[in-house]
Amino acid sequence: MPNQEIRETGRARVPSGRHRAGRGRHSAQQGSNWWPVFFLPLAFMYMELIFHLFMGLHLKYLLIVLPFAFSLGMVCSLLTINFPEKVNKTVLYVLTGLVSFLFCVEVVCKTCLAQYYQIFSTLGTAAENQLTDYIDAIIDAIFGKLHIILLLFVPLPFGLIYGRKRFCYKRKQPILNAVVVVLFILTHLFGLLMLRLPWGGSVTPREVYATDTNVEDQVDQLGLLTMIRLDAKHLLFGVKRELDTDFDVNLPVNPSPDAAQSPDAQAPVGSDDPNPAVTDGPEVTPYPYNTDFSPNVMDLDFDALIAASKNQNTEWLNKYFASKTPTNRNKYTGYFEGYNVIQICAEGLTGYLLDPELTPTLWRLAHEGFVFNNFYTPLHYTSTSGGEFQLLTGLYPKDGNPISMKYSGQQKSNLYFSLAQQLGREGYLVTGYHANHDIYGRLASHLNLGYDWKQGGHGFELEKSSSGKELWPQSDLYLMEHSVDDYINSTKPFHVYYMTISGHMPFNFSGHQMSIRNKSAVADLPYSDVTKAYIAANLELEKGLAYLVQRLEEAGIADRTVIVLTPDHIPYFNPDTISELAGRDFGGTSEELSNINETHVDLEIYHSSLIIWSASMEEPVEVDKVCCPVDILPTISNLLGLEYDSRMMCGQDILSDAEGLVIMRSRSFITDRGRYNRYTGTFTPAPGVSMSDAEIEEYVAAMKKIVNNQLQTGAMILECNYYQTVFKNQ
Repeated sequence: MPNQEIRETGRARVPSGRHRAGRGRHSAQQGSNWWPVFFLPLAFMYMELIFHLFMGLHLKYLLIVLPFAFSLGMVCSLLTINFPEKVNKTVLYVLTGLVSFLFCVEVVCKTCLAQYYQIFSTLGTAAENQLTDYIDAIIDAIFGKLHIILLLFVPLPFGLIYGRKRFCYKRKQPILNAVVVVLFILTHLFGLLMLRLPWGGSVTPREVYATDTNVEDQVDQLGLLTMIRLDAKHLLFGVKRELDTDFDVNLPVNPSPDAAQSPDAQAPVGSDDPNPAVTDGPEVTPYPYNTDFSPNVMDLDFDALIAASKNQNTEWLNKYFASKTPTNRNKYTGYFEGYNVIQICAEGLTGYLLDPELTPTLWRLAHEGFVFNNFYTPLHYTSTSGGEFQLLTGLYPKDGNPISMKYSGQQKSNLYFSLAQQLGREGYLVTGYHANHDIYGRLASHLNLGYDWKQGGHGFELEKSSSGKELWPQSDLYLMEHSVDDYINSTKPFHVYYMTISGHMPFNFSGHQMSIRNKSAVADLPYSDVTKAYIAANLELEKGLAYLVQRLEEAGIADRTVIVLTPDHIPYFNPDTISELAGRDFGGTSEELSNINETHVDLEIYHSSLIIWSASMEEPVEVDKVCCPVDILPTISNLLGLEYDSRMMCGQDILSDAEGLVIMRSRSFITDRGRYNRYTGTFTPAPGVSMSDAEIEEYVAAMKKIVNNQLQTGAMILECNYYQTVFKNQ
């Protein structure tokens, strides 16, 4: 009996033990139910944190970034708890891998193209563009940022390994869905509440949350995932702009209004005028001699235009242009009237490259025509396309999608003041060339600008190797050799536009055909291989320009032709190359310099060269005013004596008496009176300029308004086809 009792007791205890063990396993299983719920929110927060840390973004905004990342993760987690086990598991890790991949794509975009991209609205352009042109740069960027990429992918193997035994992927109870929704709402509201903190600065999180522009600020202040989410939202529902209609801007310590108002008005170097437009130089007799110094405007009735405005954007633009002070005609108005015009946008050129021995033609033209000592090419959205948009329209591109230049072609926007259209109306032969295929929708946009446009696959035969393969990149010399006969013997004056390609990154002696072609010419230079390859690539531009000048001289029309050359952007993929060529450090850490982070990088990295030259100029004319690509169109229009309205472009005639202004994408700016760092909130007066603290405060406040208005003008003109409304009968 005792043994039996023991056996019975044992039998009784076994179930009891199993029962306790079962409760333990049940408890563990219940605990693991929460992992699939919180895995994505925690993974998204981790990725945003890594991204901010390693991409040099401001950590103070993590108070906004992390709650938004968590709330988005909670929404996504609903897709991982409401389906059968295998589906939940698959969705969880597909989403994790996909989001990690998106972060890595943006790392590569920032490294290769110096900017972040709105993924959803960029897909069409990415599909149309030949990404094979960037394959070497993409590979270099991946290896250069491999440590960040690996860290961004950590959540995926962590979940697969750790979650294999600890996660329960079964369909969850409805109550858990309610908890997820509540947590999403609470964290999202917390993020919205953080937007309302007094962050200060020129651009606040609350402002960028409500716009489809300011992509860099959205990533910095709101997080990459929120930028992408807002992009999707704006694609579906659009965006309503909050427009400032207070155009009353008071600029203290105004430069002398009499500058450049008479034929002899030239502010000498070292004068007391804080805004010398044209410095010491010989007296040049303009052709024809101009004595009209009235405002450069057209006969427009803005009151009537305002009354007839059909939408908010058109009304705002009419009021804004009516409020602007026009620039005045000056001694150089009509200086090149009737001349042929050859305009060249030089791919990836920096002014620090120009050298009297290495690039004698570029050097000569930059120093024997109008000499612009303070010309800058700041980076704006979509680098080359954005640079062309500034050059060809006198407007700043939208800081976000749709891409302004491409959009203008798609919508057939009226670009009334493009040089092609202005000179086309004057009876010029107008044509343009690019030795590449249809990138950024250039065929549609440049035909719309007014050019008889020729490019690879459309009227222009690209150079091929002996095996029949198209070279990459193409030769600028080849481009000009195979186009000059189209126009040089024209019985009509001509306007030609070239978008060059030889200076396209990445630079090396293994795949870059123009660097390889000119390798021997740079072999003994005291630079790194990358910088040598960059110089070698641009020697093809030098040879092309030399050939072009020679043909003009042989045809006897060099003294009736003006050449305008400017870069589309700096070689941003290789900022170390700019430092080598400049012989100076532009500041910032290696990471900040490689990303062209304007918080810490010296804006002199954008200093470059603008060429406006004709063989008719016997002596150079030096210009000290600060200027940039948007100023080129109004300057050339004035030099040619064309009718245009100086109020209706963002740029201004550099040779006028107006104060110079260069606007960075970050909204930092440079004027003749100094430079403002938007991130530090500091204004540094230019040498020789004295301003009190009160004057600086008033001046910066006024300039911020001007900068904001200028940056949104271009996008609004395209969105409402503004020029068509104004000039529909002309």
